[in-house]
Amino acid sequence: MSDLNHYIGGDLILSPTGSLSPADGLLRSKQRILRRLLTNPGDYLFQPDYGAGLGQYVGALMNIAEITALIRGQVLMEEGVAQSPAPQITVTPSNNTLAVTIAYTDSGTGEPVTLSFDVSR
Repeated sequence: MSDLNHYIGGDLILSPTGSLSPADGLLRSKQRILRRLLTNPGDYLFQPDYGAGLGQYVGALMNIAEITALIRGQVLMEEGVAQSPAPQITVTPSNNTLAVTIAYTDSGTGEPVTLSFDVSR
């Protein structure tokens, strides 16, 4: 199955021919994880429990263990993430950012995947 090729906060990505570009496989999985982690709970009208809202933790007192558990729980809800072995998550607070690295196994291919990103307000 494919989704539209779109990173949260950006524009839809076009193919070389100018049509909408699809995202499947590892790209689709990474985009879905980012969307889930960066979306605030309650932002999707018909799925009020969707999202982790990581942006709310930037600049606040952080409980790294709580944030890591939140990320793990959300990531494991994605179909592209294998349940075993469990994803390895590293969260590092910095000046007005939150650096996140997630190492997981793709459920479709069994391939190891690493996703790293920074969260800012």
